[in-house]
Amino acid sequence: MERISPPLTGNERETLRTYLDYHRATLAWKCEGLDDEQLRSASMPPSTLSLLGLVRHMGEVERHWFRRVLGGEEVAHLWSDTHDFQAAYDASGSTRAEAFTAWQEEVEHARRIEAAAESLEVTAYVPSWKEEASLRLVMLHLIHEYARHNGHADFLREAIDGTTGA
Repeated sequence: MERISPPLTGNERETLRTYLDYHRATLAWKCEGLDDEQLRSASMPPSTLSLLGLVRHMGEVERHWFRRVLGGEEVAHLWSDTHDFQAAYDASGSTRAEAFTAWQEEVEHARRIEAAAESLEVTAYVPSWKEEASLRLVMLHLIHEYARHNGHADFLREAIDGTTGA
């Protein structure tokens, strides 16, 4: 994924779309050049968080918000038969190929759903919130989710090989 800087003067939708893609690309960049074992490398105990776990988690997050919530699809979780969002974090048996393929497929679905939406004011019912939410809010939520986890990815990558940078 190429990291494209968000526009300084773009319209709202273009800015949200570009910021989301920027954060998606940042997560991919944090994983660049690492093998499966390094990607599964856990953070400081007791946490088991890993870069590969973050990629899997973000695939699940993309799937949930864009396909289930906005798209109205009834799709199963990627890594859980019991609708457990936390299961994605367990990357102990996962590979780069498996995790990145699933994540990138979900990103492509998300892009199509977002592009097809009439406006940022399009709403969908969020069962866990028991309320409607707009596409705008979903995009902001995803940007927040990526930004938070990219902070984790910074520390995880530095612990693996000393690589730093935003």
